[in-house]
Amino acid sequence: MSQALNDFAVTQKWPAQHPERLQLYSLPTPNGVKVSIMLEEIGLPYDAHTVSFERQDQMSAEFLSLNPNNKIPAILDPNGPDGQALQLFESGAILWYLAEKTGQLIPQDAARRYECMQWLFFQVGGVGPMMGQVGFFYKYGGKDFEDKRPLERYVAESKRLLGVIDQHLRGKQWMMGDEYTVADIAILPWLRNINEYYDAGHLVNFNSYAEVNRVLANWLKRPAVQKGLEIPPRA
Repeated sequence: MSQALNDFAVTQKWPAQHPERLQLYSLPTPNGVKVSIMLEEIGLPYDAHTVSFERQDQMSAEFLSLNPNNKIPAILDPNGPDGQALQLFESGAILWYLAEKTGQLIPQDAARRYECMQWLFFQVGGVGPMMGQVGFFYKYGGKDFEDKRPLERYVAESKRLLGVIDQHLRGKQWMMGDEYTVADIAILPWLRNINEYYDAGHLVNFNSYAEVNRVLANWLKRPAVQKGLEIPPRA
């Protein structure tokens, strides 16, 4: 038996303006904008709901009913597999779900699909966690720690990851060559973030990665990227 959208606890705190549309619960962070950019790129109608960290929305019972890991982004799709509503968290899983749901931004060739998936996991397991730690130890609470070895470790690993990406992008338009995919949408927000938001570009020698800078500049020109970077608005 299918569930109506208002049967889900999360909609009690964030009512759906358009119950027939996918519902996004997020903030414009590097992980959050992956999904808003993806939705803008594929043209799938959605409602965007701001999860305010200042109000501790992510710890509310309603949000935890959607994502027990209390992280953004998360979605509620009333038109999930087999016509059933689907709750989903983890940005990488959401990107892959939306790609398969719409048949967009994902290679059709089986081998290339797995190659695309490997770069998605590369971001989820490496780029995001390592660069996020640079942000913590350089810009946020960790900046006051006397022991600078944690920052040095994460800076070194971020440099290594940037080098891997830079080498891979040589002679390519995107991570998968001429084909723009979820791999780009996963990786590029973090590269923008470490340089612009964390102001840590000088720590990781960001300007020395010519291919990274080339592809990032082209990506930021995309209308869907420009729009998705501001969705949802902060409270």
